[in-house]
Amino acid sequence: MYSILFQNNDFLVINKAAGIGFHDEDGVDGICSIVRKDIGRLVFPVHRLDKVTSGLLLLAKSSAAAAKLAKLFELHEIQKYYLGIIDSKPKKKQGLVKGDMERSRRSMWRLTKTLTSPAVTQFFTQSIGDGKRLVVLKPHTGKTHQLRVALNSLGSPICGDPLYQSADAWKYDRAYLHAYCLQFTLDGEDFSFVADEFSGELFATPACKEALVAYAQPETLAWPKV
Repeated sequence: MYSILFQNNDFLVINKAAGIGFHDEDGVDGICSIVRKDIGRLVFPVHRLDKVTSGLLLLAKSSAAAAKLAKLFELHEIQKYYLGIIDSKPKKKQGLVKGDMERSRRSMWRLTKTLTSPAVTQFFTQSIGDGKRLVVLKPHTGKTHQLRVALNSLGSPICGDPLYQSADAWKYDRAYLHAYCLQFTLDGEDFSFVADEFSGELFATPACKEALVAYAQPETLAWPKV
């Protein structure tokens, strides 16, 4: 369900499994409630992950720590990197996806050409065979479904995404989006976390594991200009 990767007096970092909701829903505990009950104290979310997304989630242990971490997110001083897998050729293999997002249908969002308050995402892709590509993504904003919409706008929705690849999602054992790396500085101390354990048949293939070696330190990649 989740594992604790790190904790101190201010926050803890967990690796959430795919399929665990963020909020309580229909009598089922979300991840924040689950962690709170397990550790016996309140936790304060400062960002979120979609139910279908696995990986790193940062939870504050006090309202004061939550305020400091939320400020870092607001100032874009927390670097986030995600991994995904797609099964169709994107309009471009690397680059920048930028545009406003608006509600579409069935709780979906879509990217527009306007830039009033744009979602901004950098990405690279690499072939892992069988028509599939591993994607590493760096969001510069935190919009709802941002990465899922970004890849869908390129004609390559995330494998197994129940919303944006609804016709073919049944083929896969999960939605292939994983919050892989978090990096930030808090009170003068540098923190870097990597969640390199994740479920999924596609992530476990030898070709994918080999491709992941190149992304072991995503901050060192030659990211496209924003």
